[in-house]
Amino acid sequence: MAGGVGSRFWPVSTQNFPKQFHDMLGTGETLIQKTFSRLSKIIPTENILVLTNASYAALVKEQLPQVKDAQVVLEPAMRNTAPCILMAALKIYEKNKDAVMIVAPSDHWIEDEMSFSQNVKTAFEACQQNKSWLMTLGIQPTLPHIGYGYIKFRKAAQQRIYEVMQFTEKPDYKTAKSFLSDGNYLWNAGIFIWSVQGILAAFEQHLPNMYTLFNSAESIWNTEREADFVNAQYAKAKNISIDYGILEKSKNVRVLPADFDWSDLGSWGALYDKLHQEKDENVIINARVLAQNSKRNIIRTGEKKYVVIKDLNDYIVVDNQEVLLICRKQDEQEIKKLRNLVKEDFGDHLI
Repeated sequence: MAGGVGSRFWPVSTQNFPKQFHDMLGTGETLIQKTFSRLSKIIPTENILVLTNASYAALVKEQLPQVKDAQVVLEPAMRNTAPCILMAALKIYEKNKDAVMIVAPSDHWIEDEMSFSQNVKTAFEACQQNKSWLMTLGIQPTLPHIGYGYIKFRKAAQQRIYEVMQFTEKPDYKTAKSFLSDGNYLWNAGIFIWSVQGILAAFEQHLPNMYTLFNSAESIWNTEREADFVNAQYAKAKNISIDYGILEKSKNVRVLPADFDWSDLGSWGALYDKLHQEKDENVIINARVLAQNSKRNIIRTGEKKYVVIKDLNDYIVVDNQEVLLICRKQDEQEIKKLRNLVKEDFGDHLI
């Protein structure tokens, strides 16, 4: 899935060029390129579909030239994750009714890719044997993070895969702290594995109108008529996430606690935590920095821009062509609001 805007990474991530198409980590690869590479180690390249907004088609082809046009599934409107996953499942089902599929966001950070591959293979095997299961990979929480969703699972001895009891979306700090104390909660990484039969049955049960809307044209999937049908019908789909629309309503959800470290890279603070900290715990991307009495900042500019800071601690400093953002790290949740204010005062071209 590569259709989001990534507004919390503004001003680098914009509507025209969102974060999944940026080298956010300074590795020489964009996030979507790293995700494609990670998945292609366990999934045949020709079996990987890229779900993205129609306006990003050129960016996908530029950054993933090995992908054929038929593998790029274009969304003509933003309708959250449920509709695009249903569309992908129908396309896969048309080719292989016994297929098992993985759904993965294109903009996440995973360092231990070997453990990721092993966990995915374990989940694939489980879903092949239990075709009604809807599986997710849960991350062991390391702190009471209020920006992540949580998965409550039923403890069971000598099991690796657990029954999911409840999903909780972004709790307050006190609640998140109690989750860690309970010991049977995991972070929701938004990585899902299931058989196409299982997920289609779940759509038919829990989102019947959406299922009927898309399934009424079963014979057109993977044909020349598909694009016209999607352009005509897609915007009619309910705007809802797969979590709210399917998983929270289903009784057959299972979770595998992951063996790899993970971050959704949802904000500048999350990026700071994952990158190398230089002198005085500053994280510097692209820039050449002279810092006096300045600690724990994240500074990102264009290539080789000189930045001089003094007496600045715990700040986000991001320079992106026309926009310079300076914001305290503790206020990073306000960046989306600042982005909207810039839109109102200065125009859409900056956001």
